[in-house]
Amino acid sequence: MGINTIGRIFMPKNKIFYELFEDVAITVNQMGQVLKQMVYEPDIDKRNALSKQIEDLEHKNDDHTHRIFTELGRNFITPFDREDIHYLASALDDICDYIYATAKKINFYKVNPNDTGIQKMADLIEVGAAETKTAVYGLRDMKNLRQMTEALVKINSIENQGDDVFDMSIEKLFEKESDARELIKKREIYQVMEIVTDKCEDAANVIESIIVKYA
Repeated sequence: MGINTIGRIFMPKNKIFYELFEDVAITVNQMGQVLKQMVYEPDIDKRNALSKQIEDLEHKNDDHTHRIFTELGRNFITPFDREDIHYLASALDDICDYIYATAKKINFYKVNPNDTGIQKMADLIEVGAAETKTAVYGLRDMKNLRQMTEALVKINSIENQGDDVFDMSIEKLFEKESDARELIKKREIYQVMEIVTDKCEDAANVIESIIVKYA
């Protein structure tokens, strides 16, 4: 009996990891949606309220991630490689951390996010978060590999688009922004947002590895 076959036998017996990863995926998706709302919101007070929502969701995700690591130490039988569980939990947590960092920087620096580059990055992050949720939800039974694969391809495409938007935004920023302080602030926000798309790709790569091993 091969290792993959053994993995399939044990997979249905321990559902806690699927449930926890799905909780994390929901939070990732929600944070992507709220960040997009935030950067399109012209009212600063409403933006602050949305930033607080992102903070609360990030704390919620920390709790979910902590539970994953706790269960990893407690359970001998896991649905897929322990290393992959650790990598996936860390990658998903990083997505949330950097979305939260984006919201914090926008508020801390008092930057008006009515900026084409920031809004385009937020659009990509929202889609990347949604596709990440789709891919994570597919792990429970791996019956819809086509949908999972399509989600992973989209995430990789979003990461490439994020690089392009970042490069164009930085170029435009140095051409048109005369205030050095504003330039530094916006550059930092672009950098953090671009990292979010990188982290989505990191999560996608772990999921792809799991598919190769167990599908």
